[in-house]
Amino acid sequence: MSQRVYIFDTTLRDGEQVPGCQLTTEEKVVVAKELERLGVDIIEAGFPVSSPGDFRSVVEISKAVTEPTVCALSRAVRADIDAAADALKQAKRGRIHTGIGSSDIHIRNKFNSTREQILEQAVDAVKHARNLVDDVEFYAEDAGRADLEFLARLVERVIAAGATVVNIPDTTGYCLPHQYGERIKYIYDHVPNVDKAIISIHCHNDLGLATANTLAGIMNGARQVEVTINGIGERAGNTSLEEIVMAMKVHKDMGFVTGVDSTRLFPVSQLVSQMMRMPVQANKAIVGRNAFAHSSGIHQDGFLKHADTYEIMNPHEVGVPKSSIVLTARSGRHALKHRLELLGYKYDKPTLDGIYRRFLDLADVRKEVNDKDLMELVR
Repeated sequence: MSQRVYIFDTTLRDGEQVPGCQLTTEEKVVVAKELERLGVDIIEAGFPVSSPGDFRSVVEISKAVTEPTVCALSRAVRADIDAAADALKQAKRGRIHTGIGSSDIHIRNKFNSTREQILEQAVDAVKHARNLVDDVEFYAEDAGRADLEFLARLVERVIAAGATVVNIPDTTGYCLPHQYGERIKYIYDHVPNVDKAIISIHCHNDLGLATANTLAGIMNGARQVEVTINGIGERAGNTSLEEIVMAMKVHKDMGFVTGVDSTRLFPVSQLVSQMMRMPVQANKAIVGRNAFAHSSGIHQDGFLKHADTYEIMNPHEVGVPKSSIVLTARSGRHALKHRLELLGYKYDKPTLDGIYRRFLDLADVRKEVNDKDLMELVR
């Protein structure tokens, strides 16, 4: 039986924290509408108390979308929570996302506080937020480095105070996949009221492990994932939405499903890249320019015989029009013959061999040979 995993998109909050990637309210609304069409469950629209612009963005996104829950971030401070509630007044489904540090590193150095004081502040914040909205998510910042026994106590207390979702973030991207999975399992094993809330995961990519850690969290019981388009976000970024969605889709045996229309992944990726002026790296999984491109002769030969030899998913599944054969000095005769036939040229083997030798000379100079180059070559 398939189990539903909820997609919490924070492109417009955590993703927008990337230097130089700030959007206007109008641009955020455009992206939010595309996220709604994509099928995400929750859109984190901003941090209302941080600026008038962020407050307005949460208001306008609340008015613009109807299906996803609209979420507003706050610290565990009453003024923050009040601002979040005010910004969400026009949301069909609104959620306040409040929280505080949970690791001793944060408790001592960031808050100059104690574990007991943090527990009290967390409970007070959740209770206050719950008086204002029905849906309250609590984040235990830096949970990846928190003492497990204290983390479990914190989760139990905030659920008892009314939290409907509890976020266990690996804020600094510190954990290895088995460590992060064990943390989620520990919470399920040691928090008696854990069944009263959804456990959420929010992983950063400082060690390049955000997607692996998120999958480990899901496999150990978490049912909400906090992700961004193209994996953008603070420092090295967040877990990539498209990677998580397609990992679960390709590995159907895991038994997890989402509400995302995967055929819209590439178009939304391109939109976010253009609007935030942040290019997608060519070798980015799922949506990068080279994700469905083949340039090695061995790979091209196998792909042309049967696509499954080198592609584990169909490009159409993610909204990419088609796979591509890139002609370089590494390409083989099969790829050259295929491209020439697409252009309307057919040759016997001796003629093709001669063209291929000239092709290799050209490819060494040009690095990549396009259709115009080929037509000049055969003439």
